[in-house]
Amino acid sequence: MPAYLVARVAVHDPEAYLKYAARTPALIARHGGKFLTRGTPVITLEGMPFNDRMVIVEFPSAAHAEALFKDPEYDEAALFRRDASVGQIVVQEGVAPSGVPDPHV
Repeated sequence: MPAYLVARVAVHDPEAYLKYAARTPALIARHGGKFLTRGTPVITLEGMPFNDRMVIVEFPSAAHAEALFKDPEYDEAALFRRDASVGQIVVQEGVAPSGVPDPHV
């Protein structure tokens, strides 16, 4: 089942963040991921305005996304992200093929 990595990031050092962003496409592709969004503008329809960077990546499974974070080469690249920004990265599995959500969640 596909899984989606969503990163919400407040970048305070854009120059250093670009060093991270330049390294991630090949690493994400190597782990089966593909960018669905990558820092394009976000429209807030309800709630507090969203002014940070958002990235959404689709992976074949949550295990593929987790493998990216265990990759030593990604860990090296992530040092630039951690120094240049603060944020949250989460992974969520897609809807079951039946389209019926799990009632226990």
